[in-house]
Amino acid sequence: MTIADLNDLAPRQAREVLRSCCGASRWVREMAARRPYASLDDLMLAADAAWEETGPEDWEEAFAHHPRIGESHASTPVSETAREWSAGEQGGVAKAEAAVRTGLALGNREYERRFGRIFIVSAGGRSPEDLLENLRSRLSNSPAEELRIAAVEQAKITRQRLRTLFPDRGATT
Repeated sequence: MTIADLNDLAPRQAREVLRSCCGASRWVREMAARRPYASLDDLMLAADAAWEETGPEDWEEAFAHHPRIGESHASTPVSETAREWSAGEQGGVAKAEAAVRTGLALGNREYERRFGRIFIVSAGGRSPEDLLENLRSRLSNSPAEELRIAAVEQAKITRQRLRTLFPDRGATT
């Protein structure tokens, strides 16, 4: 897909495409409404600005569109595209040593008990061991601090997914 393709979609179709990148409804509506985009850089600037306009309720909605690290299904139904991206982003976890997979499963449960949500991390290109270390280190954060960190991680995930969906860098006008 190109930026021009996104610009040409009907609003509902554009929202469906954008939701695969981020599950926050307010962000999706804002991104669809800001079209047309002249380039990937323009789209990325808009994505960052739209995310900055969101708040904790929006962040929690976005988080619910992700599976736990090491799992394949989110608590909220997601598109096949989003499911495939999640699998690819954390693909190394399935091949990790049993001790690491067990550590992630236990850490996920502890994180959820402490913070009331799944552990959100931009997993693309990171080793399972690094993900486990990151999860464990974040367990000591305050709930407010952890929510802000998770929101930053969600923004990273969204940006990576936008880059994957729209690999064109040139202008579309």
